[in-house]
Amino acid sequence: MKKRAVDFLYILVGSFMFALAVNLFVIPNELGEGGVTGLTIIAYYLYGWSPGLVNLVLNGFLLIVGYKFLSKSTTVYTIIATLFNSLFLHLTAGWSVSSDEIVVNTIFGGVFIGVGIGLIIRVGGTTAGSAILASIANKYLGWNISYALLFFDLIVVFSSYFIIGAEKLMLTIMMLYIATKVMEFIIEGLNTRKAVTIISNNADQIAKQINEVMGRGVTVYSGHGYYTKEEKDILYIVISNREVVKLKKIVKNADQDAFIAIHDVRDVFGKGFMEIAK
Repeated sequence: MKKRAVDFLYILVGSFMFALAVNLFVIPNELGEGGVTGLTIIAYYLYGWSPGLVNLVLNGFLLIVGYKFLSKSTTVYTIIATLFNSLFLHLTAGWSVSSDEIVVNTIFGGVFIGVGIGLIIRVGGTTAGSAILASIANKYLGWNISYALLFFDLIVVFSSYFIIGAEKLMLTIMMLYIATKVMEFIIEGLNTRKAVTIISNNADQIAKQINEVMGRGVTVYSGHGYYTKEEKDILYIVISNREVVKLKKIVKNADQDAFIAIHDVRDVFGKGFMEIAK
């Protein structure tokens, strides 16, 4: 129940942030948006229809069509998110901020959208519309959710060119890119770490130094070169960003010809890092 309550709070805050993005930064500056929200904004520009109501109707239809591609919990969370999105879009209609700097509004619009959608997706929901398509692409095609969402959103965004014009279209694309990067951080986490793979003739010495000097555990794989067929130990270690320099010094002192591959990883759980419950 505690987890459900936290998830509900994430969806509530995410929906509110997304609605603020639309009503504070997007519509007042005549920008576009992606997915169903983009269509609701186009309908608002052309006919003055309520974005909240149109959003509810269109997303309700997409939920009926796409619910079978989502898990039960995702469907429930998406329904909740859709209802709150539509409600907050209606309640915050007419809200404004005193800023005439369209680039600043574009940046903050992207941040608010990224945080809003990111919070909803992080707990397993979606904002329906193109987010449903993005979740399906992630589930069956292995696409990154953030970039799949950007892809489907851009289809709608480019169609708004005839209404908002070229300059506003370019600003909209910039806003969506910012939203994608912010969303990526929210979904995947800010607890960035480095995963390091080391192949060396002195693997034992390097592993011992890592363990004693850095206090980090090391995983050892057995491997061999395809051409030489020579057996070698492969070291794998996850460290913080600030430990990279220290690790490089250890490897350099033990074997200057060692092969090192460093990868960015996010949300590392386990001993020495975060507890998985968090």
